[in-house]
Amino acid sequence: MIDFTLDEHVAVVTMNSGENRFNYTFLEAFLHVLDRIERETSAGVLVVRSAHEKIWSNGIDLDWLLPTIQKEGREAAKAFPLKIMELLRRILMYPMITIAAVNGHAFAGGAILASAFDFRFMRSDRGYFCLPEVDIHVPLMPGMAAVVKKAVPLPKFLEMQYTAKRLTAQECEAHQIVLKACHGDDLMNEVMAFAKSHNKDRQILLTMKKVAYKEILRIMDEEDPVYLDTEKTGL
Repeated sequence: MIDFTLDEHVAVVTMNSGENRFNYTFLEAFLHVLDRIERETSAGVLVVRSAHEKIWSNGIDLDWLLPTIQKEGREAAKAFPLKIMELLRRILMYPMITIAAVNGHAFAGGAILASAFDFRFMRSDRGYFCLPEVDIHVPLMPGMAAVVKKAVPLPKFLEMQYTAKRLTAQECEAHQIVLKACHGDDLMNEVMAFAKSHNKDRQILLTMKKVAYKEILRIMDEEDPVYLDTEKTGL
């Protein structure tokens, strides 16, 4: 479902789960790979890409989630988003430079996940960056909104959130959401050239992230489980 290879000091993670939608199995597999890379390698940079030719990640697996909520009730509706928050926090505070190689659509939770990385590169010839939650009546949790606002300037974030506007890679580059928009044939070459040019000490990076992302961590720590109630989210 998710694997990694090591290229010099760069750990390259590949999401191999089709549209890479979020369910418990996917999230646990992702967290497990992150743990392995940190424990078993001396990597200084994390790169995450998708094996899908068109999609980086399409977010929550609603085909799995809705039956799960119907079967397990409101507790499942509360627990699952908190599991997503666990992955977002893990990437946010990962003790390496983290890069999302967005080689296809990043929709909903996929866009939120990409926002948790320190840097983003995006394929320019295919794929959109989009927050369609307004159309499916599922508001962003405060912690998720804080993660996106780290990557997306506030006026553009509000436009994306309220209108579900789809951004191209070129638009993302213009608004500094991604570091660079690249043709699909060049994306990984650009990503790896950038990644291999940086190899910083893990501890200093972690210390810096604690300062840089202090407010996001505070919002995550204060997340109200009641906010995730199905009666409030509409799920």
